[in-house]
Amino acid sequence: MSTTSLDGRSALVTGSTDGIGAAIAAELAAAGAHVVVSGRDTGRGAEVTRAISAAGGRASFVPADLAAGAPAVRALADAARDAVGGVPDILVNNAAMIIAPKPTAEVDEAFITAALTINVTATFLLTGVIAPAMAARGSGAIINIGSINGLIGMGGSALYSATKAAVHSLTKSWADEYGPAGVRVNTIAPGPTLTRRVEQFADHLAPLIARIPSRRPSKPAEIGRAVVFLAGDDAANIHGATLSVDGGFSAV
Repeated sequence: MSTTSLDGRSALVTGSTDGIGAAIAAELAAAGAHVVVSGRDTGRGAEVTRAISAAGGRASFVPADLAAGAPAVRALADAARDAVGGVPDILVNNAAMIIAPKPTAEVDEAFITAALTINVTATFLLTGVIAPAMAARGSGAIINIGSINGLIGMGGSALYSATKAAVHSLTKSWADEYGPAGVRVNTIAPGPTLTRRVEQFADHLAPLIARIPSRRPSKPAEIGRAVVFLAGDDAANIHGATLSVDGGFSAV
């Protein structure tokens, strides 16, 4: 577990009922934050919050389907405030559609719209609700979960890469917009990470993992610990950065 203390702080993590999001929530809670777990699956949300509580942490679950647009985003922000007693100190924009590799010509318009709605629009709208309130308070940390797909070219992943490159770009713009008011905005860019969903693409990922300097995928908890670092005081003057947690994949 991280040694960074987030005692007395609160966090909202979108898409945190499974995989990387659940690990981020667990690591933030282990560091002392009261975490709002959010996602569409109420059963998994209850499991994540129970696990955090069993480990001695504090967590609340707020169901949300961010594909439903601005009303759902506003409702999530309001419910998170109610759960933690104010505007969260930390926002982790993690919710995303995982897109299996597919040739560009085989991706239809409806799928493109769905991916942009979840991966980009929801992040944009939720930040637009929460960041100004953080700025008015004079403090806050926003961590966007991007991907190494947003940093490098990868055939068959054009749509997913485009959505994550957009997230990386938003981080830079928001760092400039909200940084002067005390709100830090940064990105984590995971590489292949051993989650339940990613295991479905193990055959496709094997050649990629063989090229990684570390010769292994990341563990979800390693992404969570990087988020804790960027949320904590040790990262107090880090703004607009993209931290790759990928075993060196995007560097070589």
